[in-house]
Amino acid sequence: MDTPQKPENPSLLTERRPPVAMKIPSVPRCLGPNVYPQVPEGGWGWAVAVAFFMVEVNTYGILKTLGVFLQDLMEEFKESNSRVSWVISISVFIFAFTAPLASLLSNRFGYRPVVMMGGCLMSLGMISSAFITSINEMYITIGIISGLGFSLSFLPTVTLLAQYFSRRRALVTSIASSGESFAIFAFAPAFTRLKEDIGWRYCLVVLGVMQASVVVFAVLLRPISIESEPVKEDDSSKSDSLSLKQMQSVFELENEKTRTSLSSAMSQGSGDSGVTSLSASDEDLRNAPAEGQALMEWGTQDKEMLEKSAPSPAQQQPDAERSEGEAGPLHRSAPKLLDFSMLRDGAFICYSLFGLFATLGFFAPQLYIIELSKSRGVEPAMASYMLSVMAVAEIFGRFFIGVVLNRVRCKKTHVLLGCVVLLSLVLVAFTVVWEFWGLVVCCALYGFFMGTVGSTHIPLLAEEEVVGIQKMPSCVGVYVFIQSFAGLAGPPLGGVLVDVTQNYGAAFYSCAAGMVLSAVCLALVGVAKSGACQRVSRKQERSQNAEEEEMMSQDSTPLDFLEIDLSENGSVKQAVDNSSGI
Repeated sequence: MDTPQKPENPSLLTERRPPVAMKIPSVPRCLGPNVYPQVPEGGWGWAVAVAFFMVEVNTYGILKTLGVFLQDLMEEFKESNSRVSWVISISVFIFAFTAPLASLLSNRFGYRPVVMMGGCLMSLGMISSAFITSINEMYITIGIISGLGFSLSFLPTVTLLAQYFSRRRALVTSIASSGESFAIFAFAPAFTRLKEDIGWRYCLVVLGVMQASVVVFAVLLRPISIESEPVKEDDSSKSDSLSLKQMQSVFELENEKTRTSLSSAMSQGSGDSGVTSLSASDEDLRNAPAEGQALMEWGTQDKEMLEKSAPSPAQQQPDAERSEGEAGPLHRSAPKLLDFSMLRDGAFICYSLFGLFATLGFFAPQLYIIELSKSRGVEPAMASYMLSVMAVAEIFGRFFIGVVLNRVRCKKTHVLLGCVVLLSLVLVAFTVVWEFWGLVVCCALYGFFMGTVGSTHIPLLAEEEVVGIQKMPSCVGVYVFIQSFAGLAGPPLGGVLVDVTQNYGAAFYSCAAGMVLSAVCLALVGVAKSGACQRVSRKQERSQNAEEEEMMSQDSTPLDFLEIDLSENGSVKQAVDNSSGI
């Protein structure tokens, strides 16, 4: 007799419950990417434009306003023009030299955290500059720390803004980049007056606190994803599938008739050959009902259409590249973190050299215009307004070039080339003008044409005549990196010329020379691009001709029959051999 088992200890019993899946926190929609079927030409892009406006205020706007403190730094640390100007040069150099790093971090971690980090570095470097005891320490604070913050804030923002717009990209970028001009217009007279009350050190603290606002505006930088809508099947796709089914039925019918005729030849044991049997099968098919004949006609026509419409591999590749260029900024395939392969592109090299030489004239005029005005008899209180005149004219220049590029039919690089040539002439005029109103006119013209060039030279990378929107996120870092060397040499070169000649107008000679060289390189962009396009077209033409010859050779080759010994005397095999001999 079995003894009843004692129940287990209830405390040891564990209740079996279904495993609970770990809940993964979802990203709030306000922080996730914006998904559009095509480039929106607006939408959240306007919020990104506001963020870019504030980034321009706190990067280029403040950087070009530092010329207000040039004389104060020279007197405080008993340094020369060239030594003090190295602060701006190092900052501009780090700004541009670390552009590949900014592109890599943006493509790896996203735009928002990178720009937030840049805002923190800008603020940290500017505030710590208020406590320095030598100009060498300012090389580290404003030059390296703030310069890195400028790069991490500016480059991801302008790249993201270009992806939200296509047709109106030049106009929106020009309007948003006017934050630099508004900053110079407001900051130059304001800090000239403020430094007399609180000193230049506390002015730098105020600027650092303002730059911390970039961290707040970085929240607006939502990434964008372009995903095409699924294409619904239409009547043409249904007819294609129907024709393929009809072809299949035709081939099955033909194979069935062939097998029937061959088996009849074997069973009869006659001298009938395989060729006779195959011709009999064709005759049977011709004597088939009308439905069978219609199916044969459908199959023949669809087969010919498929052979003609099937693209070759050489033709598929350009189509794919074309669709990538027209679809938009982001696809499911992730972009390269950094693309140095563009250094093999002649058009990109010429455009990068244009940016390299043009940078010589981007910063030195704002740095030396106040001292140039003082040396030519302008009162110090009025000299600071020269920067304001530049800033107001630059706002109009940015609006003007945005409207023009939005409407012109010619290549946009040609419009930019005209502005660069005129800017070179204005820089030369600074060296020969001595009176107050002449300087005002030169400052207004310089600001206008500087606005046209400064607001478009980076966004024009997205145009197909340079690299295209698909390659811009990974190429813009390389482009700005190449500019960094001119940013490092520009202000010190002007300072050396001033120290040697004791004339502030000499600094504008180096700026004019750089602009002339940049115009030459920009003119070569179209030549290099057309040459590259011709090489690609010739390559495609050669591959197409080779494919046509291959198809013709395949068509001229007779079809081989399968040799099968169907009978003992091999009559079918002999007939096939005789037919091939004929």
